[in-house]
Amino acid sequence: MPRLDHLFDYRIPAATAAEAVVGARVKVPLRVAGRVADGWIVDVADTSDAPGELSPLDRVVSTAPVLAPEVWRLARTVADRNAGVASDVLRIAVPKRQARVEQRWLAAERTEPAAVEAPGDEVADALLAGRRVATLPTTHLVEVGGQWVGGWAADVATTAAAVAAAGRSVIVAVPDRRDLDQLEAALCAGPAAALVLRIDASRAPAARYRAHLAALEPGPHVLIGNRSAVYAPAAELGAIVVWEEADPFHQEPLAPYAGTRDVALIRQEQSGAGLLLLSSSRSSTVQRLVELGWVESWEPPRGRPEVVLTPDDGRGARIPSAAYRAAQQGLTSGPVLVQVAKPGDAALRALRAGEAPPPIDAGRTAHELGRAFPGVPVVVADGDHVHDAVEGGPRLVIATRGAEPRAPGGYRAVLLLDGARMLLRESLWVAEDCLRWWSSAAMLAAPDAPVHLVGVTGDVATALATWRSADFAARQLRDRRELRFPPAVRLAAATGPVRAVEELVDAWAAVGADLLTRAPEERGERAVVRFPTGAGRRVAAVAKEALLKHGSARRPKPPAPPPPVLRVRFDPHEPF
Repeated sequence: MPRLDHLFDYRIPAATAAEAVVGARVKVPLRVAGRVADGWIVDVADTSDAPGELSPLDRVVSTAPVLAPEVWRLARTVADRNAGVASDVLRIAVPKRQARVEQRWLAAERTEPAAVEAPGDEVADALLAGRRVATLPTTHLVEVGGQWVGGWAADVATTAAAVAAAGRSVIVAVPDRRDLDQLEAALCAGPAAALVLRIDASRAPAARYRAHLAALEPGPHVLIGNRSAVYAPAAELGAIVVWEEADPFHQEPLAPYAGTRDVALIRQEQSGAGLLLLSSSRSSTVQRLVELGWVESWEPPRGRPEVVLTPDDGRGARIPSAAYRAAQQGLTSGPVLVQVAKPGDAALRALRAGEAPPPIDAGRTAHELGRAFPGVPVVVADGDHVHDAVEGGPRLVIATRGAEPRAPGGYRAVLLLDGARMLLRESLWVAEDCLRWWSSAAMLAAPDAPVHLVGVTGDVATALATWRSADFAARQLRDRRELRFPPAVRLAAATGPVRAVEELVDAWAAVGADLLTRAPEERGERAVVRFPTGAGRRVAAVAKEALLKHGSARRPKPPAPPPPVLRVRFDPHEPF
């Protein structure tokens, strides 16, 4: 509740003084219907400025200091920036308590962290100096510990080990489980294996809580996870690494909706740790930070995929003859990857039943290629058919974007189909998204293997072929400045009762925000405003005031239906 989004002072009874440590979970009385609420201790002092007599703590739930001071400060800042409530951020940052796990942790003897010896690393040196760096990774697969992983994972493992060898902790946030598995494999094959703590929210509650408690111990640690990892407690934090910061999986679906990149930037500034933004292609958001001088742009490692821009050859075939020949040649020595736009294998089922195939999808492509290359195994990889890796040897792998499995040593050819269709998707970020999808697939190719981008021309195709995504991002940013679109400006969306939204839009206009769009909804309306980045604090403060006013309004009593709730979201990824 916004009206309770502030600190409360309570008297610590003498009997619990030793247990009431900063970061501990507590139960506290609220003067609202005699409720007892959950809370954390964020500070202990001898005196209080609060008027009147203080109510005593109800009880200390546990002496485990699960809320680190730096995490509380981060949560408060993230909430204020997004007109949110700090307790909502803490629900993301601090896992739910697992009593048995906690009791065993409190009773366990503490040991000194293992020493790490690792070779020097230029990126690690920059991060240890508190610098912010954006760059691209190694562009081919790497074998580590008997597994083939993306070059980016090997790069991060090398940098993390070097930071840990200096006695500093590292936080690495990646988009999804597949990336996390690769990263864990690369780290566990290196010198920092004993320091790895996996803290992603997809783990079993007990395992995640166990890792969170371990992160509270003296470091160094290498903390890896998805978007919530940026909130992890970390002793002597030396570096924060974000892989593929523009991936939609880094968008937080829970209020106050703060994405990984933004939280990482805040934490870097508060902690003084280094920040590495590593990605398969440069986003316009990171390019803006580079042009502001806030982030350094480093040249990527030498070498790049061999991208061939392949026009449609006018025969009406799904695969032009040049790409077909590349696939044919590649299959003589190993697997070939074909990336397509639409998931599913409905076409395969229809064709097997003797029916006409539906519109093009992964299944129809598999059928066509299966007929073109008889006797070659065909693997379909999409949301319904998940393959993290495939075996070596000749085989066709038909995959939708983001579902491409890895192949030993890399694919002997990569065909990127449906590119023109992908570019038709309605999105503010469609060109950058396509470049990222294609770049990720290209990095699965073996060294010197051809990557055919079929039927796409223009700047985005040139950026892929030349591997100069930073130049493309700079042009995108220039166009967005002229149009006053993100990331040149920030956005805020308000949804709720018509009157409340209208009042908020008027209040926003008074602090420099202008209306971008307004549309009716089932029980109210939705408005989107844009504002200069420098006006963010004022716009957030106005939104918070409106939320407090709306939340304090009297509600109709049952059986009358509750009115729509006013909601505010800053920086919506897809505002329209």
